Amino acid sequence: MTSRDQPARERAESSAAAARVRVSPFCVQLGSKKILGLSGRPLTKSDVLDGSNWCWCSRTGQILGPDREPAHPDDCVKGRACFESPWSELL
Repeated sequence: MTSRDQPARERAESSAAAARVRVSPFCVQLGSKKILGLSGRPLTKSDVLDGSNWCWCSRTGQILGPDREPAHPDDCVKGRACFESPWSELL
């Protein structure tokens, strides 16, 4: 392999590693019974919702977030004013 090929290979390996990282799209404050049983962060809406579709905001302890909007996986995502994520710059 030539030195010219090395940076391209390193970029490809870095991109492949980044593609394997799965980041939850949901606010870290979104809570549900189903989330409590997960070993990691929820990655899909089905990881959050059970048959009751009941969610809450851990920040407020209520079904409404600090912006007084419902806590729900459709709403608790990047772009919402109260959204919190340790990886928000990646989303």
